[in-house]
Amino acid sequence: MELDGLRVLIVEDESLLSLLLEDMLAELGCQVVGSASSVPEAIEAVGKVDAGAAILDIKLGDQKSFPVAEALAARGIPFVFATGYGDGQVDDRWRDHYVLQKPFAQDQLAEVLARALSSRGRSARDR
Repeated sequence: MELDGLRVLIVEDESLLSLLLEDMLAELGCQVVGSASSVPEAIEAVGKVDAGAAILDIKLGDQKSFPVAEALAARGIPFVFATGYGDGQVDDRWRDHYVLQKPFAQDQLAEVLARALSSRGRSARDR
């Protein structure tokens, strides 16, 4: 799937990782429409930006980003989780969503984003 022009929201609390993600997405032809580093900031961004997808770090400081996942799902915005802690960090409700294991390469990011976009409405287990 072509990612050119895809509008992406980044939810990541590590500023260097956020900048790296911005660069990777730009090289893939995506447009970063917002960036947030906390749960409240991310929920506010979900309501304000016109995103076609989101990359969501599971652990934001001392909070989990699952309320942000709720907000994204309510708006029908596909998203992928990113974590350095393994699949065990994903809440049962979201276990069917794609997870990028940190560190990840640009081609892995592209593949997972494309899969999430093309399989909207189906669970990861159905794919």
